[in-house]
Amino acid sequence: MPRVRNDGVEIAYDVAGPPDAPVVAFCEGLGYGRWMWRFQRERLADYRTIAFDNRGTGASEEPADPEAYSIGAFASDLEAVLDAEGVESAHVVGASMGGMTAQRYVHEYDRAESLSLLCTSPGGELAVPTPAATQERMFDVPEDADEREAIRFKMEPAMTESFWAANQDLVADIVDWRLESDASEFARNQQAAAVAAFDATPWLADLDVPTLVLHGTGDRVLPVENGERLHERLPESRLELYEDGAHLFFVEDADAVTADVREHVAAVEGDDGTTEAPDADA
Repeated sequence: MPRVRNDGVEIAYDVAGPPDAPVVAFCEGLGYGRWMWRFQRERLADYRTIAFDNRGTGASEEPADPEAYSIGAFASDLEAVLDAEGVESAHVVGASMGGMTAQRYVHEYDRAESLSLLCTSPGGELAVPTPAATQERMFDVPEDADEREAIRFKMEPAMTESFWAANQDLVADIVDWRLESDASEFARNQQAAAVAAFDATPWLADLDVPTLVLHGTGDRVLPVENGERLHERLPESRLELYEDGAHLFFVEDADAVTADVREHVAAVEGDDGTTEAPDADA
């Protein structure tokens, strides 16, 4: 697995797809590793896709200094990865905390051709906070829960009840992937602090790249109003709402979400968007 050192922190990442194809770069959510985007990356196999583990997560290094964690730092990690791979331009996709990273990346750097923001927030006064019941569920795990039970407990509000009930095999796989790559409690807390400090409102209207905003109307982690407020203030954006979609709607409805991202990227690339996606199993 390739690695790059940025500000003294080693960042692990991987690259897939044809080397000469347009680049789609993915930014993960709080505590999650690169597995989070496997559903989209499988369906975008004709593109060159890049995903990195946030500092403190997966195979990336975990800095001991709390000040090493910020949305700006995560954005600089993406820049270091793209620079290491010689990428001149990329379509940047981010979800949840990764959507904040993607916003900051477009604000700070000039490689982004387009932006796709999934289930994320502008932060600051514009943000609609995570409901108290969800926060309690995500951070106050029962003391007698083992590691696997704790992950299941924290993750359940991020999915719809129907998907959770009908897809326990996939849920078990996700728990396995998370056991392998989740941020430690320390790193997760620092990432959560970075999310709480994020505020794009002073410069949100300056993000002038074509932007696709996708959000589930049933999101219990970051309510849908966050996506709507992003769309209202971004100068070149399109909003697509997924009826009753949960926070992990891009996992639950991977085909449709990937098709939306593909169409957006193809439009920016000047393609007609009719390229057939390779077969992929969720």
